[in-house]
Amino acid sequence: MVTYLPRVVDVELDQLLIGVPAIALEGPKGVGKTATALQRAQTVHRLDDSDQRSVLAAGPARLVLGVGPILVDEWQRLPESWDLVRRAVDEDRTPGRFLLTGSASPGNPQTHSGAGRIVTIRMRPLALSERQLESPTVSLGSLLKGTRPDVGGATTVGLDDYAREIAASGFPGLHGVRGRALRAQLDGYLARIVDRDFGETGREVRNPAVLQRWMRAYAAATSTVASYERIRDAATGGEGDKPAKTTTIPYRDVLERLWILEPLPAWLPTRNHILRLAARPKHHLADPALAVRLLGTDVSALLEGKSPGPAVVRDGPLLGALFESLVTQSVRVYAQASEARVQHLRTRAGAHEVDLIVERDDQRVLAIEVKLTRTVRDQDVRHLLWLRDQIGDDLLDSVVVTTGGEAYRRKDGVAVVPAALLGP
Repeated sequence: MVTYLPRVVDVELDQLLIGVPAIALEGPKGVGKTATALQRAQTVHRLDDSDQRSVLAAGPARLVLGVGPILVDEWQRLPESWDLVRRAVDEDRTPGRFLLTGSASPGNPQTHSGAGRIVTIRMRPLALSERQLESPTVSLGSLLKGTRPDVGGATTVGLDDYAREIAASGFPGLHGVRGRALRAQLDGYLARIVDRDFGETGREVRNPAVLQRWMRAYAAATSTVASYERIRDAATGGEGDKPAKTTTIPYRDVLERLWILEPLPAWLPTRNHILRLAARPKHHLADPALAVRLLGTDVSALLEGKSPGPAVVRDGPLLGALFESLVTQSVRVYAQASEARVQHLRTRAGAHEVDLIVERDDQRVLAIEVKLTRTVRDQDVRHLLWLRDQIGDDLLDSVVVTTGGEAYRRKDGVAVVPAALLGP
């Protein structure tokens, strides 16, 4: 029997189940949606099972019958199931009646949004704290309170360990898998996206090789704000005639619908009018391990500073970009637990950048820089201090996340936190 790995989202899910009638867990295949839902479900409908799906398609009313919570697993395989649940909630709003899981956002405009009836929760691959590398000593939730708490703790987790975690994947089913078996599993995951998942969204893949090149180009652009044109050039290097946007934009759109691409939006505050902010998102894949496989690299090559794959302009080595992506994935998990949003800041000319802006509902923010270094120098915090000067009390706290061994506060007030010591 596979042991269930506790997830940060468990607390959020349990809090909502006692107050809302229906919850949809969404995220890419393999992030553990079904396993998490099964910890709570009393009645289960597996729509990825063709026999169960056929029976329910013939008698769809059975989908909403049974002891709750009723789990409708992979609901998008039978799109009318969403509206069946919505109507059942209209008739009976008893909390905790339904759990839905889905691995693709709905592409059918006829599907009702579910607003007011179905609450959506995002699930992502395992955050660093969920991988049981270390016991976190610094809480992102505490940093978001704005009290500038003391930070402390030490860890032996270092650069080599982070490189291994980047390549190891945060998909729970692959936790502990290593070597050739892990590579085969990840390669199979990527092949399925091209061979099956695209088709299931209603989008035909006429040239799988082209789609694979686009996925590699996005992997190479991890943690950058590379433009569409730069990604297109990286994906079609050496080709004279570049494909039109109408041909290639659907690739990006479907990859986002499958939650394989998870761009990080730019922070565009309405209250603090910082001039000349750029609006491009930062590129991230659902799991940096997918980028590792797409680019055909490994832990040794990352640690040697090699950057295989299509050429995309970035600051620093590929390992630094992937480390930032790993931290971004974890911070998104922790921020969601605190009902906060994660964005990034960049001025148009690139003079100032802050890797992660975690924003509360009141628009006050926690600023985080991610550095592939053990030692934080003054130049590593200059953008954080600039932001403090720009927005004053709206800055709750400032943090540099590192590969170092100790958490502490600098004299200028900036917290320095090893990635393994940061938790929800």
